[in-house]
Amino acid sequence: MTPEPTARVAMIGAGQLARMTHQAAVDLDIELRVLAGSRCDSAASAGAPYHLGSPGNLADIEAVSKGADVVTFDHELVPFTHLERLAEAGYRLRPEPRALLMAQDKLEARRFLLAAGFPVPAFTAIDSAADAIGFAGQHGWPVVVKARNGGYDGRGVHVIDKPDQLTGLFDSSSGRGPDTAWLAEQFVDIAAELSILIARTDAGNTALYPAVQTTQHAGICKHLVMPAPLPSHVIEQAGRTARSIAHSIGATGMLAVEMFLTTHGDLLVNELALRPHNSGHATIEACATSQFHQHLRAILDWPLGCTDLLSAAAMVNLIGTGSELDITGGLRRALEVPGVAVHLYGKTPRPGRKLGHVTALGDTTADALERARLAAGQMGLG
Repeated sequence: MTPEPTARVAMIGAGQLARMTHQAAVDLDIELRVLAGSRCDSAASAGAPYHLGSPGNLADIEAVSKGADVVTFDHELVPFTHLERLAEAGYRLRPEPRALLMAQDKLEARRFLLAAGFPVPAFTAIDSAADAIGFAGQHGWPVVVKARNGGYDGRGVHVIDKPDQLTGLFDSSSGRGPDTAWLAEQFVDIAAELSILIARTDAGNTALYPAVQTTQHAGICKHLVMPAPLPSHVIEQAGRTARSIAHSIGATGMLAVEMFLTTHGDLLVNELALRPHNSGHATIEACATSQFHQHLRAILDWPLGCTDLLSAAAMVNLIGTGSELDITGGLRRALEVPGVAVHLYGKTPRPGRKLGHVTALGDTTADALERARLAAGQMGLG
């Protein structure tokens, strides 16, 4: 007779975050079942049990969630009304719908954070080019125009330098459709971008990871270093802010708080993600407990793991540049670089797509970053 797993978890989504969560679930003998759009999705192709369906279909979400001790997410693309229906039906969603809304709707998050006293860039809801121009009249050009929902990796984010760049943005020619809801945000002069990862259980226990400094290009994280080479008072303030946000929104599981350090020394909250996050991938090798193990422990209200940093680390995202890539040959060359770990997501290459990541450990973050970049370069990615 097959022994019962320690727990059953359903995850909505089957991308690389679900893939790496599945790997952690195997370690803890947790049965992780994912909702996949295709048998070729990252988690499904890696062996995670799956149900084929769409996160926009309530019946599909219910099908993958039946029998699970807890339901969690590897993305935010589930209609909020579906989440409410599932919660009302007795499914244990972690994070809960009201908390997940902070990652689903940028305007709702901005309003909540501002009302709760957390520092955020100036913002407003907009419906037209005239609204954006009016906002720029108050706060200056350029203006950042963001889609309220569905944007990630730079999608749905536009830095507008002058009024004529708004042409077509608010109709179907934008590629997002005429019903897209937008907000305008004050452009911030950024000295550094950082991410604070924190886990929280239902009981309110938290575990804070060392701060990460990220480098972005076209809205996508190119690389990161851990720990962030920033002044201690900035790191301490960022940690306090992340812990306070986690409690304020009732986060359960992993929470990533992305922040801006401005050139004036101010620390502003940018965006929230209530799930394992790209900025936490280095924790697999660099910390005593990876973010993926920690997420499972937190949503099941199990004891949280130690977050101590074992070594300075750097991570480089492997981003596709085209379809003609020698993945196997590149992998062999990358693995020759000392102290490097390569994680591939089983995805078909295409320009701009995250195909994997490389993490390197070192005595310093500079040393680790140099070797992570070298390994990424050997693969023709990064």
